[in-house]
Amino acid sequence: MSDPASSSTVVDVIVVGTGNAGFCAAHAAAEAGATVLMLEKAPEAQIGGNTYYTAGAIRTTHAGPEDLAALIDGDQGCGPVEIEPYPAAAFAEDMRKTTHGRCDSELVEVLVSQIADTLRWMRGLGMRFCLQYERQSYEIEGRHRFWGNLPLAALGGGKAMVATHRAIAERLGVRIQFESPVDRLLQDESGRVVGVASGNREFLARAVVLASGGFQSSANLRAQFLGKNWDLAKVRGTPHNTGTALMAAVAAGAAAVGHWSGAHAVAWDANAPATGDPELTNRYTKQSYPLSIVVNVEGKRFLDEGADLRNYTYAKYGAEILQQPSARAFQIFDAKTTPLLQRAEYEVPGVTKFEASSIAELARRMGVDEHALVETVETYNAAVRPGAFDPSIKDGVSTDGIVPPKSNWAQSIDAPPFQAYGVTCGITFTFGGVRIDPSGQVRAEDGEPMAGLFAAGETVGGLFYHNYPGGSGLAAGAVFGRQAGLAAARTAVLAAPVSA
Repeated sequence: MSDPASSSTVVDVIVVGTGNAGFCAAHAAAEAGATVLMLEKAPEAQIGGNTYYTAGAIRTTHAGPEDLAALIDGDQGCGPVEIEPYPAAAFAEDMRKTTHGRCDSELVEVLVSQIADTLRWMRGLGMRFCLQYERQSYEIEGRHRFWGNLPLAALGGGKAMVATHRAIAERLGVRIQFESPVDRLLQDESGRVVGVASGNREFLARAVVLASGGFQSSANLRAQFLGKNWDLAKVRGTPHNTGTALMAAVAAGAAAVGHWSGAHAVAWDANAPATGDPELTNRYTKQSYPLSIVVNVEGKRFLDEGADLRNYTYAKYGAEILQQPSARAFQIFDAKTTPLLQRAEYEVPGVTKFEASSIAELARRMGVDEHALVETVETYNAAVRPGAFDPSIKDGVSTDGIVPPKSNWAQSIDAPPFQAYGVTCGITFTFGGVRIDPSGQVRAEDGEPMAGLFAAGETVGGLFYHNYPGGSGLAAGAVFGRQAGLAAARTAVLAAPVSA
């Protein structure tokens, strides 16, 4: 699987990157009869790109539990559940809503119309899926009620997903070469892409698929494109997505599109390492904040914790935290809500946790001015309106007369013991990338297709702006990875000989 490719060998398709998008491209190309070489910047022990660090959640269209059951192993079952159907129109509307209407409509149409079939294809190859009981449901009257239109995940999360992808690739005859960072594209006199270079090594191919991620792991590029304080963000995933291959594509003439000053960023444990932990992976995230109040180091609230279901706000609230003093905040819960916390996230080893029997004592332990925090909590409690609390829906239980409001799940913080969790900004991936058409082929600045070049995953721009519907990254990577792999294989068949 890690055989080196000599510069005199021409393969049909080179795929750059070994995340979900790259593997889907490699599988599709290999199934179509192409010889495929994957190039990975990281050493073999760090295979999988950002996919490895995810919880494996995948947003997909479906007609309800019976429809999803076809993707789920028999021992996972659907059980007594409530899962609302999620048609393509609803997925498309979620994309439009979270991106303020800026998402590329052509790409969205491909995504929402093909994700279900793509997952069935992946299932046929051997990928295993499950329902996200702990992360995406609450037990209501003996039934698990799923919320946020995100019931499905890869079984075992990102780690298992990458392992399964690798096993599929091996079965299909795909080769992988590690420690091969792509720093430029090779083009012939006509501009056609005929391979890639890694330092002084050249790899020739009849088609190339870039699935090498964004630039979130480069502090310099984050500061350059995202702006003030973004060099301070922690990186949730791989340290290897520094944007080198992406910038090489732009240098070769690919159109740069999308929200280059935007990124997917979440509330991340304040004590997490600078880049992703290969053992704990996604567990540093802190996503039960809709049940809390969130305050900065001055003890003041600064966002609407209950603006929407978590899946529609979590990817933008990391940026809000980053702009606070010291780029730090705290999620505060009381005894009424702590039983609802996601254990995998809030019981992680080394978690930044504070507990006390009073708000004043909690503030002292947090290092926050106790008078400011007591005033914030008292003002918030007085603003909470009565209502029937239900964490599985937007329950409308809100505050009145305070800024910012809390639009749903507003409960008084008055039942000790009180707990606070320190968080900062954890960046997942950047939104700017190269332009592709619905087949995955990269477009040049003049709109014309770049012969021999395709892209998928976080290398692609135009899908996400400002925000992100949870689980749509792995979905887009799978759909456009498959599209790009198939198109690259077709190109390879028709391509003229590549000179070594």
